[in-house]
Amino acid sequence: MSAILSAFGSLVERLADLLQPLFAGTATAAAIVLFTLLVRLAVHPLSRASARGQKARTRIAPELAALRKKHAKNPERLRKAVTELHAREKVSPFAGILPSLLQAPAFLLMYHLFSGDRMAGHTLLAAPLGDHWADALSHGGPFGPAGRVYLVLFALVAAVATHTYRRTRAQLAAQPLDLGQPTPGAGTIAKVMPLLSFATLITVAVVPLAAALYVVTSTTWTAAERAFLFRERGEKEGPAPLATRA
Repeated sequence: MSAILSAFGSLVERLADLLQPLFAGTATAAAIVLFTLLVRLAVHPLSRASARGQKARTRIAPELAALRKKHAKNPERLRKAVTELHAREKVSPFAGILPSLLQAPAFLLMYHLFSGDRMAGHTLLAAPLGDHWADALSHGGPFGPAGRVYLVLFALVAAVATHTYRRTRAQLAAQPLDLGQPTPGAGTIAKVMPLLSFATLITVAVVPLAAALYVVTSTTWTAAERAFLFRERGEKEGPAPLATRA
């Protein structure tokens, strides 16, 4: 693990060196944002495949409803019919998980790298990249130099989360959350799911600032990416898999 962290730290430092002429003292923070964008760009083809799967899932929703009605008293036959439909239409009910799984190692590396001492001294304006929101509160309060950096991040996250919340509610209204078979607790999940976009606020508050930058950048990319992928010809967007929201 130490060898991986060392290699990752060297990569961040090299990116920061390249950005130094443009960003001066915030070059390391800019390097984190750039690294996040490169990671998201690398998994974009998988996100496009996920979007195609969600569009297909929306397209077959009427057939799923007909199957539920036809086999309402035979759950086993319903599961088989739904599986056959998904196979025929090449639709996976779990589309979207893989892009998030591939991003997880990058986030964990960022978290561990800036939790240690190697990257000490790097800051985003007045906020050390290895510190947490609690550190900012204890050194100047919420409106102190470091606290104001977090206020900007919180405002950005809240704006993106509100956008995602509204889209998710509209999606669920147009296409109720359903996997083609009776789902215990589906009503509760449908109520809670739109609120999960605001969980990023908690993440930003508790992880090192460097990891928070990764999360904020990635979340903003996700919102913009989904708007782009579903922009054409008024295509309907199905409910996003939970794993794609981070």
